[in-house]
Amino acid sequence: MFRRQRRYVPQLNTASVADISFMLLILFLVVTSMDVDKGLTRQLPPLADNQTLQERDVNRRNVMQVTLTDDNRLLVDGTPMDTRRFGEKLMAFVDNPDNSAELPEKRLRTIPLLGQCRVTDRHVIQLEAARTSNYDLYFQVQNTIVAVYKRLRDNLARRRFHRSYDQCDDNQKKALRDYYPQRVSEVYAERKEGQP
Repeated sequence: MFRRQRRYVPQLNTASVADISFMLLILFLVVTSMDVDKGLTRQLPPLADNQTLQERDVNRRNVMQVTLTDDNRLLVDGTPMDTRRFGEKLMAFVDNPDNSAELPEKRLRTIPLLGQCRVTDRHVIQLEAARTSNYDLYFQVQNTIVAVYKRLRDNLARRRFHRSYDQCDDNQKKALRDYYPQRVSEVYAERKEGQP
């Protein structure tokens, strides 16, 4: 008397699902922009014809020793320092506005578009990092170095060319880089005997 009707579940046609998902995948690959991982841009200076890979004697006043210790401290010429004060000290070191005897020596050079200038182009920032130091501190120091050079070049560009460094043409940028060359030497601190 009471008969139940059997219900049938309708079947979905999935024949074109693979095609549609493949087309969507292609669409997203074409439309989406992929971020490219960027590293630190460092260009090693070219070797001169008569220069070899041997160490050269450098005047002590031309070297700023920056050390990242195992316990993640920043030392500048042996003195503990935070990154903000390091930026100020580095700016004074590279620029040497008063031609101080304790900062890098200035020498007279002729730079295209700038003429004869007294520059500190022999300075070296020696960055020594312990292999166990924190990457965050290392990148803070690297970013501070880049920011200081950018600020110095930008200030000079505004004084000489009446525009920012980014708005200068290639020849003007080259002249500014010759005035403030970025000279960074990086080494890793080796473990001493008795240390883990």
